[in-house]
Amino acid sequence: MATKDTANNEIASLVERFEEQFDSYKRAEYNETLARHDFIDPFFKALGWDINNENGYAESYREVIHEDRVKVGKATKAPDYSFRLVGGKRLFFVEAKKPSVFVKGEIIPAYQVRRYGWSAKLPISIITDFEEFAVYDCTRKPNPTDKASVARIKYLTYQDYLKEFDFIWETFSKERVLKGSFDKFITSNAGKRGTATVDKEFLQSLDSWRTYLATSISWNNKNLDEEEINFVVQQTIDRIIFLRIAEDRDVEQYGNLQQAIKQGNFYQNLFYQFQQADDKYNSGLFDFRKDKISKTLSVDNKVLKTIINELYYPESPYEFSVLSVEILGSAYEQFLGKQIKIDKAHRAHIEEKPEVRKAGGVYYTPQYIVEYIVKNTVGKLTENKTPKEIRKIKIVDPACGSGSFLIGAYQYLLDWHRNYYHERHAELVSASLNQGQIPKRVRNDDKLLTPEGNLTTAEKKRILLNNIFGVDIDVNAVEVTKLSLLLKCLEGETEASIASQLKLFNERILPTLDNNIKDGNSLVDIDLYNSQLDFGEEKKIKPFSWQKAFVEVFKQGGFDVVIGNPPYGATLTKEVDTYLRSKYQVANYQLDTYILFIERGKRLLNKSGYLGFIIPSAWVASTYDNKLRKYLTEDNRIENFVITPKQTFKDASVETCILILSNNLQSKSFEVERWDTKEKSSYSLNTKEIQFENFYVFPVYADYKTNKVVHKIRKQKNVLNDFADVSWGIKAYQKGKGKPPQKGFESESKIYHSDKRKNKTHKPLLGGREINRFCLNWKGGFIDYGDWLAEPRKPRWFEGERILVREVTANGIVQATFVEDDYVFSNSVDGIKMRSKDLSIKFLLGLINSKLISFYHSNTSANAFKGAFPKVLLQDLRELPVPKPDTKTQNEIENLVNQLLQLNQEKAETNLQTKVSQLDGRIEYCESRINEIVYQLYELTPDEIKIVEGK
Repeated sequence: MATKDTANNEIASLVERFEEQFDSYKRAEYNETLARHDFIDPFFKALGWDINNENGYAESYREVIHEDRVKVGKATKAPDYSFRLVGGKRLFFVEAKKPSVFVKGEIIPAYQVRRYGWSAKLPISIITDFEEFAVYDCTRKPNPTDKASVARIKYLTYQDYLKEFDFIWETFSKERVLKGSFDKFITSNAGKRGTATVDKEFLQSLDSWRTYLATSISWNNKNLDEEEINFVVQQTIDRIIFLRIAEDRDVEQYGNLQQAIKQGNFYQNLFYQFQQADDKYNSGLFDFRKDKISKTLSVDNKVLKTIINELYYPESPYEFSVLSVEILGSAYEQFLGKQIKIDKAHRAHIEEKPEVRKAGGVYYTPQYIVEYIVKNTVGKLTENKTPKEIRKIKIVDPACGSGSFLIGAYQYLLDWHRNYYHERHAELVSASLNQGQIPKRVRNDDKLLTPEGNLTTAEKKRILLNNIFGVDIDVNAVEVTKLSLLLKCLEGETEASIASQLKLFNERILPTLDNNIKDGNSLVDIDLYNSQLDFGEEKKIKPFSWQKAFVEVFKQGGFDVVIGNPPYGATLTKEVDTYLRSKYQVANYQLDTYILFIERGKRLLNKSGYLGFIIPSAWVASTYDNKLRKYLTEDNRIENFVITPKQTFKDASVETCILILSNNLQSKSFEVERWDTKEKSSYSLNTKEIQFENFYVFPVYADYKTNKVVHKIRKQKNVLNDFADVSWGIKAYQKGKGKPPQKGFESESKIYHSDKRKNKTHKPLLGGREINRFCLNWKGGFIDYGDWLAEPRKPRWFEGERILVREVTANGIVQATFVEDDYVFSNSVDGIKMRSKDLSIKFLLGLINSKLISFYHSNTSANAFKGAFPKVLLQDLRELPVPKPDTKTQNEIENLVNQLLQLNQEKAETNLQTKVSQLDGRIEYCESRINEIVYQLYELTPDEIKIVEGK
């Protein structure tokens, strides 16, 4: 094993040798192959890397992959070295050059290596000719015209290697990489300006290609309706992407697509390639028996030329040989959230689908979440099994989207089989390398491993068809999932390997997935047909029979694994809402689809199956979701519950959790993991702690003693929603909203905001920062109030007596005040208006500002843990347990609240410190007295009060 001292000595020797014969090595005749052999390979070997596979590992296990370079013009199709961790996870690429190349100044080598690294979503990559060593930040989008210095974060010459040896060893030696030093270097260089991830850029490319194609198709094929245009555009783009990726992976000849745009009718040339692909792959993607539209399409040559040229070097920043299926899936997930709309002039516009707008966007599940769920579901079922037993496992994602979970499950099974054959069937590798001497048992297994130690295409196809299933309501999502799975199946193949297997097995390369991945509504069965639906409604709802779609699976009792990220916030028609309430026992007052998917998923499982979902975490404490909590806890099937980190989904405000259910066990407790805290932690939670009265709240955010107090507080018969209405304030700006619909410029110029009243429609405006405890601090802003606002709310919320609550709490302390003057408030403020005369509004204000309510909120709401901005939202307020005190108690609190409103107003207006101190004393007394009364109302003991007060 390399040590730091031996590495230093070996690199010093290389430096000395290079210096002695510098002129010789700088000659043009001294080529890259020699530079790699003489200097670059020994350099990295000195740092501990098994650069020449001296351990004799199969290709999929090697630490360093050497790529055979295929030059196409000035472009290369693969980086020279890929450095990897155990399991094949890439760390960084190294691009080698001969010493006569000026690494510091030449543009093309820098562009190439950045293109590789950026496409593979790697943080850095390296160019070296040994004389020079340049490290590039690969999070920044590369452009062909960038200077070589752009995104370069470290530059050394061979003369710097010994002076900078500590940096080289700490960052790039295998020993230090395994101990996390490489990650620290990446973190220290993160957040540089100009970052643009490959998946986001690829989404922009997809959107522009879709717009070009849709406009051309709409104009030239006026017989097609909007739905047909959406379908055929998606199919055409998917086919082009598939073939372009196949080219860069050496499955197709490089430049094939470019041949289609040289002369004649470009689309007919392209269609001919699609037909050839059908003969070769049989994937369903090129099945023109299903697709009757594509054959007769007319598309402008100019449009296809633009799209295809943007897929090739140098115009394309994408290197498809290293662009993973997971990265493509991330882009496609966003792509699926949009649709083509055609205007009267046949111009195409890309719009978010209505359900996506409502949910606030589409969010691709992070890879580590997918891996955790797959490991704790599929992984549990593969323990101590044989391939024959694994054949029986059926895995489904009932809302598969772009296929991220199915890709994760498929990859897990591919790795499992490969590892199994290597570890327990070493003779298979030997037999595969000695063709003609293959044992009968191996021949019967269809030659499971290639000579390089990878799974054969036949075995990958078998696993895919046998184990992986999915359903989605969006037919385009179904097609993308198929595309992703087929690309995963094709990974590691070349034109030569495919030709060899075609000859050996006499069958086309890829499977058709029509029987595995289907479109339909996972929640709505075909018994909906019993109701009176017109054809248009039926087409939108897409009723789906699981039993008829997957007959063989249900003959075995159902699926072994149900995984996914089910949709939430979907808009439901009245008919579907009524239907779902009649079919799902977890359906509650506020119906949300992700809740129903849990019950649906559980029904799909066989008697020993596992379910793993990532879902919003609001259900763990929401009053409206008590049916789901009861359903889960009384059945005792929960195995794991994980509170995920803040903003697991980037740009999404929803807090999430992972739920793992198992039909294999009935346990009185389950494991809770906290990933949202500085230090990850876990503990066992007994379901008895959940089964209190009618609420079944999951006490996952606090310890046992705290939870006992929380349960006692929750024993009140009423909640705030029984006495009052709650609403957000106005949302001033959002493109497409308001009357007339806003166009976007309104938000940029804040045209409805002003610092003075211009006319009768201008109203005083309050934001969250102007709301304090028992005090209002209006800064003098106005809003032009009317229907032109994105979400103006009803005028009743801005007049009369009401409580205003600041949405962002102050270190977990709820802040609210009373107002009766005419103020409009923004959506950073929640408003409360009394509906019942049983409580006075000022009693309720005193209660909301009490220590007990802040304690309760902090320990029950997922919103109380939003990192730097803990919040109290509408649902939190509606569900606050509220006692019904006698008149005397109400009057006492109301009197104290009146004093606090007056005292805080005086404090805000005075500049005398002596008076401020005097007022603070009186304020503290009044608040303490309110807290005492509130503790009595909830019947807390002295020890319980200490817990509330943090003592």
